[in-house]
Amino acid sequence: MDWDRIRIFLDVARTGQILGAAKRLGLNHATVSRQLTALERELKTKLVERHTTGCSLTGAGEALLAAAERAESEFLKVGSQFKGASDTITGTVRIGAPDGLGNYFLAEQLGALATKHSELMIQLVPLPRTFSLSRREADIAITLDRPKQGRLIVKKLTDYTLSVYASKAYLKRHGPIRQQSDLNGRLFVTHVEDYVYSRALDYAATLGKVMTWHYECGSVVAQMEAVRAGHGVGILHDYAARRYPELEPLLPDIRFTRSYWLVSHPDTHESRRVSEVYDHVVARVRAARGDFGVA
Repeated sequence: MDWDRIRIFLDVARTGQILGAAKRLGLNHATVSRQLTALERELKTKLVERHTTGCSLTGAGEALLAAAERAESEFLKVGSQFKGASDTITGTVRIGAPDGLGNYFLAEQLGALATKHSELMIQLVPLPRTFSLSRREADIAITLDRPKQGRLIVKKLTDYTLSVYASKAYLKRHGPIRQQSDLNGRLFVTHVEDYVYSRALDYAATLGKVMTWHYECGSVVAQMEAVRAGHGVGILHDYAARRYPELEPLLPDIRFTRSYWLVSHPDTHESRRVSEVYDHVVARVRAARGDFGVA
């Protein structure tokens, strides 16, 4: 059985799309489709149902996926052992993270690591979503909730705090906010409820009951920029908001504490490329504990 065809099948299964798999593999759509068909002919069974909106696995496809992932895990373990014998750190490490931490902390810290290793490709993906390590969407993920399922290595990275903020220019124009009742009639810069992907983001509900006039943004960065521009009041990550002297923290009795969890997969956790990035993240967060509001 041709492993290249199995690898293509794995990506089709994980993305649910022939086009999506082609993009991830750097191949054209026709090549992926042709290799998938060849694999089905070789095995004399249908593996994938092809639809206009994507692909779904047949029963045989599900069975092959499980076997192929076991084989892939063994290849990754052996590859890690060989690479560990070299002094040079090579390969690609993708780290998926919430957009707040990714943009306001990891972008700088991982950039510094990237400059030290010319053969190590670090891919930072800071998006408001979750990442599946079993489907190889990332090598390392940082989550807002502690994963409870899956064969994963989970470590609490840090607690962090969020507070209510407005820009100094906004307060000058619209008056001070000294107590919660002063929020009435103010524009609340908050998230889009339909895009909430974690129960840890429920902090906005506290002020949402008081502030019924909303401007909703789909990312932490957009919320930050709207508050900085003086358009309204928002709940912002303290470690990010402290970067901007134009922002004023408000209502110290309203404060939220949440956690970041660092997640890796046992198949790749011990590889030098992954462990180097993993250890760097842990070390840099530990050194910045005060910025995260952790004593």
